[in-house]
Amino acid sequence: MISVTRINGSPMWLNALLIEMVEETPDTYITLINGKRMIVLESADEVIEAVKAYHREVGVHQATIKVQQMEEPS
Repeated sequence: MISVTRINGSPMWLNALLIEMVEETPDTYITLINGKRMIVLESADEVIEAVKAYHREVGVHQATIKVQQMEEPS
């Protein structure tokens, strides 16, 4: 989960694995895989860095690399 701030100032925890897209126009919109969109106060770069940190914390990146190495022909 990553912490973001809704446009009304209230904090919210968001499942980073459900994020499909982050865009800044100039407000930051987060689109989830179910199509739900929300506006947050953080910049797109801040949201992306939080998602990357979450992936590192739970080991998603390392697991992906390990699977790719196992699938590559010897």
